[in-house]
Amino acid sequence: MEKLTIVKIGGKVINEEQALDAFLKKFANIEGRKMLVHGGGNIASEWQRKLGIEPKMIEGRRLTDKDTIDIVSMIFSGLNKKIVAKLQGLDIQALGLSGADLNLIKSYKRMNLVIDYGYVGDIESVNDQVFNSLMNLGITPVICALTHDNSGQLLNTNADTIASALAKSLSETHKVNLVYCFEQPGVLSDFEKKTVIPLILKKDYEGLKKNGTINDGMIPKIDNAFSAIDAGVSQVKICHFDSIDTIESDDYAGTVLCQKR
Repeated sequence: MEKLTIVKIGGKVINEEQALDAFLKKFANIEGRKMLVHGGGNIASEWQRKLGIEPKMIEGRRLTDKDTIDIVSMIFSGLNKKIVAKLQGLDIQALGLSGADLNLIKSYKRMNLVIDYGYVGDIESVNDQVFNSLMNLGITPVICALTHDNSGQLLNTNADTIASALAKSLSETHKVNLVYCFEQPGVLSDFEKKTVIPLILKKDYEGLKKNGTINDGMIPKIDNAFSAIDAGVSQVKICHFDSIDTIESDDYAGTVLCQKR
């Protein structure tokens, strides 16, 4: 199988120009097929506040009413094209996409009897045939955190979930390397000291949640990581965006998640 590296980038790096440029240079140097998935939540939250709308989050998930889906659609799409333009400047034939383009990622509106998440999508299917066709043409897909319901409605979908869904679907035709990058050096056991947990096994994960070591927005990220592992992805890495160039070297200092040793 051909290697495919799927990188999800999020956090402060998205709206820090120099940090984003440095990350994209390292991403561009990854050998073989690659895909980039990005969020933009911090910028979307800033624009919500500028427009008098206070962002509401539950366990890292954004409650998305009609006004909010309009805002995040504009912000995510604009960021998507900005990233694509930067990658073109690095000689990467990048194509900016949402899940609605070419029916790439179809979702259904989340139904929850306790919490009304609004226009939030849970992924139903990934069009891996089209993704494979694009990569066969030497194209690097850049996917933002929007999907669709196939009835004309865009849905805000967690970018970690999108990356996991892509890894699961494309692992049938590729040896997938899934990497989550953000502003921390990995999954931390001590936030103040920035102490990284180097290895998290599936059997240890529930205990780390129960004792509070892993909490809040990190929970859906790791849930998505193990969902990919359960579907056949051998391991998932979580690291600082500056470490993207070390993911296959002995210098890697982030967190590795896997089923067993």
